Amino acid sequence: MRLASMHTHTLFCDGKDDIETMCRAAHARGLYAIGFSSHAPVFRHTGFKTDWHMSDEKLNEYAGEVLAARSRWHGKLAVFLGLELDYIKGLRSAMDSDIKAFNSDFIIGSIHYVVPPNGAQPFTVDGPQEEFENGIREGFGGDLEAFLQCYWTAMAEMVALGGIDIIGHIDLVKKNLLGLYAERDFLIAAEIARTAACAGVAVEVNTGGLNRAYINETCPSAFLLRIFNEHKVPAIITADAHRAADINGNYDIARQTLIEAGYTEHALFSGKQNGKPTWHIEKLI
Repeated sequence: MRLASMHTHTLFCDGKDDIETMCRAAHARGLYAIGFSSHAPVFRHTGFKTDWHMSDEKLNEYAGEVLAARSRWHGKLAVFLGLELDYIKGLRSAMDSDIKAFNSDFIIGSIHYVVPPNGAQPFTVDGPQEEFENGIREGFGGDLEAFLQCYWTAMAEMVALGGIDIIGHIDLVKKNLLGLYAERDFLIAAEIARTAACAGVAVEVNTGGLNRAYINETCPSAFLLRIFNEHKVPAIITADAHRAADINGNYDIARQTLIEAGYTEHALFSGKQNGKPTWHIEKLI
């Protein structure tokens, strides 16, 4: 069974290793492909100063290094140029002109930030627990249900808006909620799955939380993946690797999670055709 690592971070954002080191690790582990997905710049659009997004000034250098790696590894390892793009309601999306002009091979659409409707400061759903709780108090008056509704609505908006090829760690919000879900989450997940299926978008089975030991399961969990399987949404196994040692970390758990969710196949990214991602389908069992 061929595998890839399409969600990969390097020194250009919050990763710990450089592009070449990641390529060597992927090749050594026998992977078919590696996709680089640095966190897309946000400062010019949002004014947010972070230590985990790539800077605007580094974007062209990043592309050049990934394309140079593609040339070096030709015939040995497929190398794809991508971005992980934060959808931040009203501030940042995959439809922004700089993202469209970047001409990447693929875009992972993720939600790290929630934008409170009361005008409070946006905050990250996977940040430190204290900051997360403060964000819910200030942005939602402590109403957890209102916060979750905002998160899942934003996820649905991101997928419906278009411009992405892979849905990133769809239930990342569970990091600070110990897996708390409600019936509403299943209903909106079905809406997202229907939209993704029509667009040919894949859902990733992300092992990053396992690799960094902050959750004990994949993102998403098997019970959410069942909804995507029902709508025939391709599933792609990713490590969300921030260091070479994690380039295919916990892929055995991802495979078992997919099987538990009813999947018999997983998808490998093979490029785009007519603006839509194309997937090579591999058997899981």
